[in-house]
Amino acid sequence: MNAQESSTAARRPGRRPGPGSTRLAVLESARARFAADGFAATTIRRVAANAGVDASQVMQFFRSKDELFAAVMAVPASALERFDTAFDGPDEHLGERVVRAYLRAWEGPEEESEPLMAMLRGAIVNQHANDLLRDFIQSRLSDGTRAHSDTDAALRTGLASAMLVGIVTARRIIGVPTLVDAGIEDLVRVVGPALQEVLAPRGD
Repeated sequence: MNAQESSTAARRPGRRPGPGSTRLAVLESARARFAADGFAATTIRRVAANAGVDASQVMQFFRSKDELFAAVMAVPASALERFDTAFDGPDEHLGERVVRAYLRAWEGPEEESEPLMAMLRGAIVNQHANDLLRDFIQSRLSDGTRAHSDTDAALRTGLASAMLVGIVTARRIIGVPTLVDAGIEDLVRVVGPALQEVLAPRGD
């Protein structure tokens, strides 16, 4: 090998990383950051820095931190959209819409429900998974109820997330007979008003 060939080989040790490898690097970085910092404290900028890319590149692959988290946890974007649309519309029926959206996501088509159930099962036995699921659900609720932000907002979103996760756990994991037998709309009718008072109290 002559000097010119040696120089060329040194400049080209292999194929340049493509979009696929960059996306994988971002996902690996995000997985580590979510595990170490939790959902709320993880930032796109920090994920990008750990992956050795610009924040704009992360946003090219994932439009938001929510979508990045969903990709890490293998939750389809359609489940995120279902959660988000629950907050569209008048506050009068917010509780009913939120209960319906969460139950339909966790109990809907397998491509949506199975990744969510995997998260829930993991959260029961693993503290990191527990923290991530809690932060994720509370973030969805907090974003959707900002109009009702007050000194009790964090408490109210925490209670709402506990109610929703508790219902799904009782139906899908523990198998409480009366809850298993209840239809989604039956639960919406009974639980919706209670969640309404938690997320959007009449005094707000």
